[in-house]
Amino acid sequence: MAWRFNDYPGNIAGSVFSKGGDNIVPPSGHIFIAITTLAATTFSNTTGLVAEEATRYANTEDAAGDAAAGSETYSEGSGGEEVVVGDAFPAGIDIFGQYTKIRVNSGSIIAYYAKK
Repeated sequence: MAWRFNDYPGNIAGSVFSKGGDNIVPPSGHIFIAITTLAATTFSNTTGLVAEEATRYANTEDAAGDAAAGSETYSEGSGGEEVVVGDAFPAGIDIFGQYTKIRVNSGSIIAYYAKK
């Protein structure tokens, strides 16, 4: 898998603003690569922060990087936890990863997408 950030932010194809309610999904053939919180933000459970690879990027479906201590691999560490609806990200935080769907529970964000 290619590292998308080598040309960041030059590879950004667009962005989406959301203050909650509906799921946001990038255009076909694209993926969200960065999220900036504009106000304290929480994400909806299970569908709030959907990573392309749930064991690699912090998300609401699974705990990324949660391999057993001592069994870490090239692509997965240990000690990670799942993001739940009560986890608040303060304003001004940038979240980087590969996300296919985002649903803000409270707060507001700008999500940036790039070609896959």
